[in-house]
Amino acid sequence: MVTVSTSLLFTGPKTLAFQHSGGFIHADSRRSIATATSRVTPRKSNSSLSFFASAMAAAPQAPVDTEEKKESDKFIEEMVVLPTNESSEKLLCIRHTCAHVMAMAVQKLFPNSKVTIGPWIDNGFYYDFDMEPLTDRDLKRIKKEMDRIIKRNLPLLKEEVSREEAQNRISAINEPYKLEILESIKQDSITIYHIGNEWWDLCAGPHVDSTGYINAKAVELESVAGAYWRGDERRQMLQRIYGTAWETEEQLKAYLKFKEEAKRRDHRRLGQDLDLFSIQEDAGGGLVFWHPKGAIVRHIIEDSWKKIHLHHGYELLYTPHVAKADLWRVSGHLDFYKENMYDQMNIEDELYQLRPMNCPYHILVYKHKLHSYRDFPIRVAELGTVYRYELSGSLHGLFRVRGFTQDDAHIFCLDDQIKDEIRGVLDLTQEILLQFGFRKYEINLSTRPEKFVGSDDIWEKATIALREALSDKGWDYQVDEGGGAFYGPKIDLKIEDALGRKWQCSTVQVDFNLPQRFDITYVDSNAEKRRPILIHRAILGSLERFFGVLIEHYAGDFPLWISPIQARLLPVTDSEVNYCKKVVSDLKSAGIRAELSHGERLPKLIRNAEKQKIPLMAVVGPKEVESQTVTVRSRYSGELGTMTVDEFIARVRSAVERKTCW
Repeated sequence: MVTVSTSLLFTGPKTLAFQHSGGFIHADSRRSIATATSRVTPRKSNSSLSFFASAMAAAPQAPVDTEEKKESDKFIEEMVVLPTNESSEKLLCIRHTCAHVMAMAVQKLFPNSKVTIGPWIDNGFYYDFDMEPLTDRDLKRIKKEMDRIIKRNLPLLKEEVSREEAQNRISAINEPYKLEILESIKQDSITIYHIGNEWWDLCAGPHVDSTGYINAKAVELESVAGAYWRGDERRQMLQRIYGTAWETEEQLKAYLKFKEEAKRRDHRRLGQDLDLFSIQEDAGGGLVFWHPKGAIVRHIIEDSWKKIHLHHGYELLYTPHVAKADLWRVSGHLDFYKENMYDQMNIEDELYQLRPMNCPYHILVYKHKLHSYRDFPIRVAELGTVYRYELSGSLHGLFRVRGFTQDDAHIFCLDDQIKDEIRGVLDLTQEILLQFGFRKYEINLSTRPEKFVGSDDIWEKATIALREALSDKGWDYQVDEGGGAFYGPKIDLKIEDALGRKWQCSTVQVDFNLPQRFDITYVDSNAEKRRPILIHRAILGSLERFFGVLIEHYAGDFPLWISPIQARLLPVTDSEVNYCKKVVSDLKSAGIRAELSHGERLPKLIRNAEKQKIPLMAVVGPKEVESQTVTVRSRYSGELGTMTVDEFIARVRSAVERKTCW
């Protein structure tokens, strides 16, 4: 885990940190408030501060921080360190055994059900059954039966049998899915685990010694979902029961609190509540509609991304969304990726394909002209929209969609430039992620698999270059030996959010395959043709997914610089509306995203602004109109006092430029 220390984003005396399973979490990961430099002494001639206080008193449901925000802050401060499957072998064994106990309970209650697979997962376990749909009442019955099995303290017994014996036993109890699983097992010796003498399953383990080792009060069944057998929509729809299991009851309670906070931050709910985006079923699942407020945030992300890339020596591209099918045949996507591609279109007797990747387009731009060794490195970047077919059941808000925009870039370089280019990508990655508040990363280096393209020498050179770039950066990383793609080693970076969850984000991938497939070359110092190295890299991954992570990280309470609305003018009565309109116009002219809200009593206007997470409220009463001022209240630090419009503009612009809170 890498934690980056910087003063770029958050300033002030209130930054606290609390230990979490993965590392460090800021007590208020959204912001720290430099109150000493932001407060303004109220003007004696102005009475709107007292009116403001009266309005707040009249609206107890809209305090400086909403109750929801207070609960969120408290949760983060008191976050409990929970074990993981990686940190606790005992927990992993408990979860695996719970899957078996649940399957046994289901087959006791529903004798006609057929079992398939039941693994442990990050927060618990699941098991898939071929049976009639289950209800919440059924789940309660299953949990009660599990409790009885646990209480009986039945032993978990391991047995090894021949393949023939396993086949005979499975056939005898008529479990067709287990026969199919048996066929996929390559070993001749088959492992079976028994629960007492009453139930058994094909399984390699591990498990607890007996069911009594499970704390029944630390186990809960969570939900039922449909799942196709083997993930194939042409095959049987199964009933998947999800459960969670922990070592102690206290851990379960902490997890349920975590789950509740994660639900409160769910980007699908917040996207609707804050009017950021939608998925329009009339248009089709997995296709994102960016609403004006969400589109503003996207524009800010894109604009910042482009400026930083130009500063780092990248050239920007725009390429088509479709291409002839032959292009994808050359790239190999039709051979290896066809199931994730949309059907081809016949246009004037030629087949065209929506693009699932941007890489071939960037290679065609490279091939457009001859290159000398003096041209390298060549860096091209594009915010390119791609389209990939996903099963409707796998779609999930902004996290799993069918059309999305990648922040894609490709670097063409020489062998001896790999290390410096990789280091440059890591620096760029850190710079971009830091400005959005992500400073903790989990990094993995994946090396050469058994089957690969390219020479041993170039693989070794590229892998060493990646290792050295990471070491020069001072970043800790884990090595996934043999986990690289067949066409080159790669670095994956996961970011950690406010709840300590890790999200796959950035990828740096060396590629020895596409340069060969597209036969791209350059002329070296001896006037001979050589093949360049190709580096793929994405920093945000996709704008849609990154935006979803950003929403959940901040719980929709965005920092001032990326907030879709930065300031809202609130007139005390309709008499101040015209003055407020002028102030809004002045703010917009200064590049500040401002709007006017009126037509309701001030307490309700304030409450609405709080619910919509507006960073700054400028209240205007008769005194403000008379003195040409505004009385400002920050969502971050409470009442800031009365100031001139010019002073307000200057302070907002300064905070936005420094990417700090006011």
